[in-house]
Amino acid sequence: MSNMVKPGMNLPLQAVNTPKKGFRKFLQTIVNQQVLIYMSFPFLIHLIIFRYVPLSGWVMAFQDFKLNTSMWHQKLIGFKHFVDMFEDATFLRALRNTVAMAFIKLVLGTLAAIFVAVLINETKNRPFKRTVQVISYLPHFISWVVAANIWLEILSPRGVINQMLVGMHIIKDPILFMGKPKLFWWIIGISNVWKTAGFGAIIYLAAMTSIDPQLYEAADMDGAGRLRRIWNITLPCIKPTIVILLIMNIGHLLDAGFEHPYLMRNNLVIDYSEVLTIYVLRFGLQMQRFSFATAAGIFKSVVSLTLVLSANQVAKRLNETTLM
Repeated sequence: MSNMVKPGMNLPLQAVNTPKKGFRKFLQTIVNQQVLIYMSFPFLIHLIIFRYVPLSGWVMAFQDFKLNTSMWHQKLIGFKHFVDMFEDATFLRALRNTVAMAFIKLVLGTLAAIFVAVLINETKNRPFKRTVQVISYLPHFISWVVAANIWLEILSPRGVINQMLVGMHIIKDPILFMGKPKLFWWIIGISNVWKTAGFGAIIYLAAMTSIDPQLYEAADMDGAGRLRRIWNITLPCIKPTIVILLIMNIGHLLDAGFEHPYLMRNNLVIDYSEVLTIYVLRFGLQMQRFSFATAAGIFKSVVSLTLVLSANQVAKRLNETTLM
C-alpha cells in the first residue's frame, strides 16, 4: 500500500508534465512543418480517390455481377469465381508465363542495371561518361509501341541479327525468332533489359556517389586492381540499395506488364505469351465477366503483397536492409 498513490499526494513534476510536453512538441512539429503537410495534401487526396476508394469494387469478385443492377444489390456467390479461375487451364498457363517472364526480367534487369552503373562509374573520361549515360537512358523514354516494333524488325527473317548470322555463315537460312515459343520469354527479358537497364542504373549510380573515396585510395595503396576494388568496395557499399530494390521488385513477380508481351505476341507463340493482364482483358472485360476479372485482380494483388512481406522478412532474418 505504501507504493500506491493516495489522494492529496504530490506527484513528481516530471510525471505530470511529460505527456503535456510530448503533445506540445507534436504541435510545434506540425507548426514548423505545415508547408510540407500542405504540400502532401494533393498526394493524399490522389491516393485515397484512385487507390483506396476503388478497393470497394473488390466485392464484385464475390458476386454474380450484372450490369443492370447496382453493385450493392448483386447476388452473392462466395468464392465461385476463384474456384473457376484455378480450374481454368488457360489461367494456369497465363500464371506460368507471367511468373517466368517477370522472373527473367527481375534477374536480367537487376544484373544489367548494376553492370551498367559500374561501367559508367569506372569511366574516368567525363565527356564520354556523360555521352554513355544519355545513350543508355534514351530507350526508357521510347514507348513500348515503338520499342516492340524495333525489336520485331530486328528479329525478323530480314532483320539485322539474321543478316549477321547468315553473313558470318553461322546459319544457312534465317531463323524465325518470333515463331519459336520457347524463345519468347527470353526475347521479352532481353528487350526489357535494352529498354530499362540504363534508367535503372541511376539509383545505383546515386548510391555509388556516397562511397568514401578514401576506401579506393587505401585499396590502391594495397595493390588492389580495378576488378578487386569493384568486388570488395563498390558492390558491398551499394548492397543495401540492391536489397531494397530487390524486395520492391519481387512484389512485381505477377506483373509481367501488358503492352510489352501484348505487342510482341502472335498466334505462333500464344501459349507462351498469355500473361495475367492479357488474360483478364480477354476473359474478364471483353466477355463482360467483370466479377471474374475482379477475382483475378484480387489474386494478383494479394500474392504481390505476400511476396513483398515475405522478401522483407527474409532480408530481416539475414540482417540485411529492409523496407520496414
